[in-house]
Amino acid sequence: MTALQNLVSLLKAARQSVVSSSSVFLSDVGHGLLEVSHNTLALLGLLLVSALLFIAGQRELRHAVEQRTLTWLQARHEARTEGTMDALADLSEPDAIARATAYDPKDLTRQQAAVAIWLSRRYHVAPEPVSRLVKEAWTVGAKTHLEPTLILAIMAIESSFNPFAQSPVGAQGLMQVMTQVHDDKYEAFGGNHAAFDPVTNLRVGVQVLKECIARAGSVEAGLRYYVGAANLADDGGYAGKVLAEQEHLRLVAAGKSISVTAPLIVPTTPVTLPATVTGPDIDTKPAATADKPANEQIALLH
Repeated sequence: MTALQNLVSLLKAARQSVVSSSSVFLSDVGHGLLEVSHNTLALLGLLLVSALLFIAGQRELRHAVEQRTLTWLQARHEARTEGTMDALADLSEPDAIARATAYDPKDLTRQQAAVAIWLSRRYHVAPEPVSRLVKEAWTVGAKTHLEPTLILAIMAIESSFNPFAQSPVGAQGLMQVMTQVHDDKYEAFGGNHAAFDPVTNLRVGVQVLKECIARAGSVEAGLRYYVGAANLADDGGYAGKVLAEQEHLRLVAAGKSISVTAPLIVPTTPVTLPATVTGPDIDTKPAATADKPANEQIALLH
């Protein structure tokens, strides 16, 4: 038994010796690799810094490296955009700007610019297209003896300056003119599709408005004709909304400070037609029918 115990003790001692030696060996190897890695990185860093310092001191060499790098970057950029640039080149049209309905607000008069900027902020549209419409409203208004603020107020209430607006009953464009009814007025502009040209729609809308006011005998009554509610007891507040927005624009043009969120204060008493106004409605927009209240019909038109 004593010999066997001695043998077991010797085996245990040998195993512990092997484990201890292996641990020391692995530890030494690990420390050695870490030291080598550290020294290698330090050497690489030193070489890189030395190279940069050398290049920085050599102007021609630095310039050559910069040129080579720039050329490489440009080549990669061109490779990525080559197909896109070719496609865009095929679609380019330098004269396209001639079709844009835009005008620099800086080129307007002070009151026109004030109105354009106010409308731009109130209706969340770009100031340049609105400036073009403001300028056109002043020009056409002078020729037709209509206040430009009235023309702009109608556009604001009718379409919120969306030139592609269309109502369920077919009123189209900025001033929501019934294109099919007034197709004769669009002949001078090349046809009915001109209804979606902002300036053309403004000019045709002003013609219709002028006819409505002339037939009705007043601006308020003319607005009722314009919206197709001339023979109804109530226009759904349409004339009041237009006139309230026009008053805002008048104040802005006069240099007054009006909030772009100012509400439309519409008179509670509906606008009534003068007793002298007679005759059939001018065909602008369909009036409310007997089974559809006027205010609901106005809501459909907007």
